[in-house]
Amino acid sequence: MGMLSLKMLLRDWRAGELRILALALVVAVASVTSVGFFADRVRQSLTREAHQLLGADLAMIADHPWPQSVRDEIARQGLRLAESTGFISMARTHDQAQIVAVKAVSGGYPLRGKLRVAAGLNLPDAETGAVPPPGSIWIDERLALALALTVGDALELGAIKLSVSAILTLEPDRGVSFFNIAPRLMMNLADIPATGLVQTGSRVWYQLLAAGPRASVEAFELWVTPRLGRGESLQSLANARPEIRVTLERAQKFVGLTSLLAVVLAAVAISLATRRYSQRHLDGCAVMRCAGASQRQLLGLFAGEFAALGALAGAAGCIAGYLAQLAIAWLVADLVAVPLPQPTLLPALQGFLIGIALLLGFALPPLLQLQHVPALRVIRRDLGLPRERALAAYGAGLTVIAALLVWQAGEARLGLIVLGGFAAAFVVFGGIAFGALHVLGGATRVAGLTWRYGLANLRRRAATNTVQVLALALGLTAILLLSFTRGDLLATWKARIPTDAPNRFIVNIQPEQRALLLEFFRDHGIAPPRTYPMVRGRWVARNGAPVDVEHYVERERRLVEREFNLSYMDALPGHNRITAGRGFSQDDIARGALSVEEGIARSLGWKLGDRLSWQVAGQTFSAPITSVRKLDWDSMQVNFFVIATPGLLASAATSYITSFHLPPAQAQFTSRLSQRFPNVTVVDMSAILRQAQSALEQVIRAVQLVFLFAVGAGILVLYSALLATRDERVQEAAVMRALGASRSQVLAAQRAEFVALGLLAGLLAASGATVIGFLIARQVFDLAPQVNHWIWLAGPLLGVACVAVNLVAGARAALNQPPLVALREM
Repeated sequence: MGMLSLKMLLRDWRAGELRILALALVVAVASVTSVGFFADRVRQSLTREAHQLLGADLAMIADHPWPQSVRDEIARQGLRLAESTGFISMARTHDQAQIVAVKAVSGGYPLRGKLRVAAGLNLPDAETGAVPPPGSIWIDERLALALALTVGDALELGAIKLSVSAILTLEPDRGVSFFNIAPRLMMNLADIPATGLVQTGSRVWYQLLAAGPRASVEAFELWVTPRLGRGESLQSLANARPEIRVTLERAQKFVGLTSLLAVVLAAVAISLATRRYSQRHLDGCAVMRCAGASQRQLLGLFAGEFAALGALAGAAGCIAGYLAQLAIAWLVADLVAVPLPQPTLLPALQGFLIGIALLLGFALPPLLQLQHVPALRVIRRDLGLPRERALAAYGAGLTVIAALLVWQAGEARLGLIVLGGFAAAFVVFGGIAFGALHVLGGATRVAGLTWRYGLANLRRRAATNTVQVLALALGLTAILLLSFTRGDLLATWKARIPTDAPNRFIVNIQPEQRALLLEFFRDHGIAPPRTYPMVRGRWVARNGAPVDVEHYVERERRLVEREFNLSYMDALPGHNRITAGRGFSQDDIARGALSVEEGIARSLGWKLGDRLSWQVAGQTFSAPITSVRKLDWDSMQVNFFVIATPGLLASAATSYITSFHLPPAQAQFTSRLSQRFPNVTVVDMSAILRQAQSALEQVIRAVQLVFLFAVGAGILVLYSALLATRDERVQEAAVMRALGASRSQVLAAQRAEFVALGLLAGLLAASGATVIGFLIARQVFDLAPQVNHWIWLAGPLLGVACVAVNLVAGARAALNQPPLVALREM
């Protein structure tokens, strides 16, 4: 039985019966395993480097210095202690300046894992148990290249000069950082006071690291957890780097769900290909039944053939998926800061099981029907598959797809949402296509003979033509989204930023420096910008009720726990638009009032009239919300979530912030500014935006690679749908030619049908891409949607181009076969 199944597989493969089915399986398995392999490599890297995620067994992070009592308890428990302080600042050479992420560390850092340094760029690195000695710094490769620094050069940081003594190649608690905005500079903690960079209003993170015996670590964790205050957090290996874990999980789900589009389309292709296979093997099954073959024997033969096909196609798909994940890793190589290990076999097993599930769900039901083919079909060709079993077969396939969606999504709720989204897309596109085909099929009075016959075929094969239109529309929608819509979003975003919009921010300006700073601008021929006061404060109560951190979810909880940057002024900025309430009145200024940004008000539940209490430098004040503002973040102006009237904050310790536009011709102004005011931080937003856009482009290229599987699956569905009606088209062409139609007339009739299919699919794709683009612009990017009229031309043209390929192949098959042969088969 097994050898006969293999012989049938070889025979059907040579006859071209199973190629589309095999390709659909390969595409489905490859799309899933490519994502699975890459996610598995990242997951392994995180697990392998788990001890380096923190550089310790416990890491305590705060936005203020830790009290001595915490250090004393660490010592009492017999744990080792190390400290680090981090902030963003400007580093300078004699003619250049660069924003850097400064990390100042104490001796003994890290407590777990090792630092790695090199004696120079492109030289071998090695582990080290030391930290930068006082007076020296270690810099990473990005900073060395940005400022053309080598070991031994001097670099200014704040009010002091430090010597570059090594190139930093690896630090434990940055080992899995995927998006690094600023280059790293590591220095000795003892050098921080001399820099003068940590001043009032500076945003600084203070970290304590502890390591030791497990029992002592657990005892200290139990002691410190209930004592954690606002702005203080504790991280262990169980919850290390939650922001990275969440980012990776979301990215994995996004790309994984993208691959599901390929799985869904491949399932349709498998169903169509198996249906055609079953139809073409009815005669053979009837003959075998006449020769004495039982239903069980027929089922065993076909099941063995398809099991062998599934194994071979699954193995090929796993190989293709492995090669594709190598391409994905290469496309995002600049974003991944750690070497990725080789993947395990688990993703291959998962992909293989998905291939088997698709076979069981969409190929096995039609094969089960073959065993019920009556032997009487040998003399009665009108007898075929029992139709009462078709509903059960499609039900099994839909159940498999639903299970795959839920499994791949990782959670039932998300999977069901995606399943509903796919179902809605299929129903909407399918319903429109089916209705349009009937309308076009009835419009035969306005066309010539060949066009009239071609359009009539749209209605005659409405079901199979709907599948063709649906598959092509989904594939074209993905292509249009990846090209036109993405470009429109970037163009809209850029258009919202004026050419003279501020591209530099200055923070940490001290009160006594304001007049000197503005004079410095005038001396260099640049219009002095407006400076805004900034005060650090914590939100502690609303309408007299203390803030309950546990009441908020993850993102809102981080907002509540951190210190806010508050500002105060008599009148609200002109680039803010009041959406509720009013501007500050004289009565508000006298009594005290607050204006809040509408997004944070919505997130934290603030409403007009609420009385908020704030703690600033140990003092508490309360004031009502008198207005809600909408901020134009793309204006690149200075914006604040909360603005108070001056009487509430004027006596608090204040620093100032400003933004300004620096023309490219005056790029050296930043270096001179940093040299004149070493404590201020100049943030070059143009550089950061370029880096962020570069990172986004890399991610988009990786996602495009996964989308290619979906596009390939869509083409397979289209071709499968064409094959499903090829025999019928061949017979129709034979009848037309027998009745006197020429080859050109037959070809013109098919051309009319295919052009209509392509135009309809292209229009559906253009409308789908436009709607999705509108939703992305509004809901994700908060941009005003732009109508791209070219998409309505590109969609139909692409649709016609795709069906043209199938037209050539289908016409050749229909016209090259002699009419007599096709009529005999009828």
